[in-house]
Amino acid sequence: MYQLRIYTLRTAEVLRDYATVHWPRHIPSLRALGVTTHGIWTDHDGGAHRLVALIAYPDGAEPGEVAAAYMASPEFAADMQGFDVSNILNVEELLLDPTAASPLS
Repeated sequence: MYQLRIYTLRTAEVLRDYATVHWPRHIPSLRALGVTTHGIWTDHDGGAHRLVALIAYPDGAEPGEVAAAYMASPEFAADMQGFDVSNILNVEELLLDPTAASPLS
């Protein structure tokens, strides 16, 4: 199962920090839980300050349970060290199933 995660950050500077320092730290930490990061992008819509990530959960995993375990882990705390989480204004999560014609299916 795939998930598109859209983070809205407070400022362009916060977005740059999150995109270049903190989200890249999540990639190996999530991999240890079987979660694959397919990419992270920044939204160029004027003033949006959004980071978009496409991840995939292992077969049979419950995304909410995996996310809760990760966010309670020392790895997540280390990934976020030095980042003020109040600078994340919103997180949108969209669960996605590839269609039969999708190259990711």
